[in-house]
Amino acid sequence: MAFGDNLKKLRESKGISMAELAECANISTPQIAKYESGATVPNAVNAVALASRLETTVEKLVRGDDDA
Repeated sequence: MAFGDNLKKLRESKGISMAELAECANISTPQIAKYESGATVPNAVNAVALASRLETTVEKLVRGDDDA
């Protein structure tokens, strides 16, 4: 699973809107949409901010929950 898919799945599982995530992570809502669609990936600073808000790790956002 790609970063964007993992981000969207985790965000939705926590009941957080794109706008809420964007505000908490200090990233624009359109940028969150670009991450989720796979149009772009975040830089390290934004990846850490997203992971922190979603109470996960950057690794889980990148790799997903699969052990493979």
